[in-house]
Formats: sequence, C-alpha cells, structure tokens
Amino acid sequence: MGYARKVGWVTAGLVIGAGACYCIYRLTRGRKQNKEKMAEGGSGDVDDVGDCPGARYNDWSDDDDDNSENKGIVWYPPWARIGTEAGTRARARARARATRARRAVQKRASPNSDDTILSPQELQKVLCLVEMSEKPYILEAALIALGNNAAYAFNRDIIRDLGGLPIVAKILNTRDPIVKEKALIVLNNLSVNAENQRRLKIYMNQVCDDTITSRLNSSVQLAGLRLLTNMTVTNEYQHMLANSISDFFRLFSAGNEETKFQVLKLLLNLAENPAMTRELLRAQVPSSLGSLFNKKENKEVILKLLVIFENINDNFKWEENESTQNQFSEGSLFFFLKEFQVCADKILGLESHHDF
Repeated sequence: MGYARKVGWVTAGLVIGAGACYCIYRLTRGRKQNKEKMAEGGSGDVDDVGDCPGARYNDWSDDDDDNSENKGIVWYPPWARIGTEAGTRARARARARATRARRAVQKRASPNSDDTILSPQELQKVLCLVEMSEKPYILEAALIALGNNAAYAFNRDIIRDLGGLPIVAKILNTRDPIVKEKALIVLNNLSVNAENQRRLKIYMNQVCDDTITSRLNSSVQLAGLRLLTNMTVTNEYQHMLANSISDFFRLFSAGNEETKFQVLKLLLNLAENPAMTRELLRAQVPSSLGSLFNKKENKEVILKLLVIFENINDNFKWEENESTQNQFSEGSLFFFLKEFQVCADKILGLESHHDF
C-alpha cells in the first residue's frame, strides 16, 4: 500500500512537471514568434494573455517593477499557483507587465506624444481640427501633432496632398502668439521640400512682415526667421526678401545671441548668391554694427559676420564696379564695408611694424 502511494505521488509530480514545462515552452515560443513578427514590421500577439484591446506587452524579463499598482484584471501564468515563493514572483511579474502595457496604450493615445506617426486618415482628421476649431488649446495640440509628423519626409507630401499648406498658413492670421508659433513650426518642417517651397512662396511676404514686427527675441520671431532661412536655402525665392534686408540688420544689432545667430544664417544664404550682392550693399545698417567687433561679443557671431562680408566682397568686384559706387546711399552696407576695408588694410599694414 505504501509503495503504491509513493508511485502515485511520483506520477503526479511528473504530470505537474510536464505541464509546467509545456507552459514555459508555449510562452517562450510565443515570445520568439512575436519578436520575429515585429522584426518583419508586423505586430506581435501573445497567445496566452486573452483578448486585450490595444497594445500587448511581450517582454518577459525579470527586471519588473514590483511596486507598480494595477487595479485591472491581471492574467497569471499557471506556475503562479505552484509554491508560495514562485507564485509571488510570478504574480509580481504579471502585474508589472500589465502596468507597462497600460502605460504603452496611454502613451500611444496621447495627442502630444512625440513618437506618434499618424496615418493619412488621421492626418486628415487633424487638419479638419485645425480648419474648423477656434479653441486655442485645440489648435495648439493639433499643430503640435502636425509639426511632429511633418518632420518625416514621407509625411510632407501627404500633408500637402491633403490640402494642409493653406489650412496651416491661414493660422498665421491669429493673434495668439503660441498658436502662431506652432503654425510657423509646421510650415518650417514642411518647407524642407521643393514642391512645398513652391507653394509656400506666396506666404513669404506675410511671414517676413510678421517676423520683423513681432516682439524682439520672441518665439514667434525666431520661428519666422527659421522658416525664412529654410525658404532661402536655394536662390529661387531670395529676391522676395530684398526690401527687408535693412530690417534684418536691425534685428541683428538689437537682438540677443539666439536672434543674432538666426539672422546670420539667413543673411549668409543671401550673401552666397551673387545676384543678391547689390541688394545687400544697398541695405541700411545701424551705426552700432561696427561696435560688435569687441571682446564682449561672441566669437562665433563675429566669424559668421566676417564670412558674410567676405562673400559680398568677393561677389562685388570693387575695382570693376567703381563707376557704379554712387548708386549707394550714406548709411548703407556699402559705405560700412568701404570704411571697414580701409580699417582692415591699416590693420594688415601693421604686420610689417617692428612692434606688431
């Protein structure tokens, strides 16, 4: 009788062990299949977690957060009931997995999530929000979503084909500075595209005027300068800013360091185009421009300004244009550079002095 009982216990143990091994096999096999599917671009499924709408978490590592709380229904693996210590660990891991899955779903559902890539249908809905809504907080959230998606090259064509360029550009008429800044950011991201630039050129004068008249060093002004810089990377639309070059020099002299750098990027685009040389030389510059060359000014600002002067100097050919120099008025960049050249020649002449 005792022998039969022992045989029964051994048989039961083997059955339980085989069941546990089979469960482990099923879970590890499911995890491997999920990783293969995700590597192929598909979505992974966990066979043993039941029907769960939304994202499913496939990480079965042991470094889970045991202190996380989850009041939802948690699925426990079969071996959670075998032994007190093993069951406690398994339940803690299951709770942590459920918590991570819930957080992943919440992150995906968040409209402000930076890594959410919207489908064309979703982009259409966001554009409808921008077009129809008058609530600033709704417009801000929708424009943030559009700006994040416009950072991807494949989305720039989609947003244009959905009619998004005039919809976003219309927001530039708003008086809300936060909403206007977000609209400028969207257009800036969209402008890194030749076809989008061709369609956005009709808004350049408005953006230029808004940028110049905005509060000095404001976020709207910086966003406008970035958009104009992108639009002038090629020579095609630079002539549209010819009448505003004097204002850009004024912003450069009065602005903080961040504004100075952004204006310099814009002016450098113009200075690299020989066709814009005369327009640059005609621009009226503040008398304080020369005071930038001092020890207190950022060295990078001075170097970028010197590069702009060098490009203008190389493109103008002073000897060949001597007869046309009377076309430039007092206070223009032409006269500033002429005096600057005289000063530079004197400095270079000091190289031969015995006490340089």
